[in-house]
Amino acid sequence: METHTLTPHPNFRPLAVRSVEARVIGFDPAWLRLRLRWRIEGAGELVVPQFAGKGRADGLWRTTCFEAFVQREGAPAYVELNLSPSERWNAYDFDAPRSAMREHPMPHGPGCTLRLGQSLAIFDAAIPAPSLPPLPWRLGLSCVLEETGGRLSYWALAHPEGAPDFHDPACFTASVPAALAP
Repeated sequence: METHTLTPHPNFRPLAVRSVEARVIGFDPAWLRLRLRWRIEGAGELVVPQFAGKGRADGLWRTTCFEAFVQREGAPAYVELNLSPSERWNAYDFDAPRSAMREHPMPHGPGCTLRLGQSLAIFDAAIPAPSLPPLPWRLGLSCVLEETGGRLSYWALAHPEGAPDFHDPACFTASVPAALAP
């Protein structure tokens, strides 16, 4: 699958982070999981939320958090996934951008793993595929990164004018075809 370069919102520049890439790294038919990866260069000042027990939580975007927006091609509805290095997560359904938000049912929680080095961080997530819309998809991959001193930067495939808004359809620029290779 293609690697996508995320860009920081121009009004919220990072402190030390130099680049963020995100990609779909596969679909595991045996476990029915969609696997995503974010790679952060310049992660030396990254604030990493501590393990908080697995489970749903709101407000994860207030600190380092990885997000995926999954929309069936041609449909206005989409699923928002919030994934934290703390292993907390949440999923929401929307009928259209920021419209009719409700908790998205999941058969079980996603698996999340952060590997952190001196200047590199890799965040992997495995999301239960049966809970996602049918393929093909438009995909928005994004993240909020907190660095030392509370500096927040907002990274996405694209940014609309104005404040950061990962829900804007302009951010859903990646695509996943109907035939996702194992």
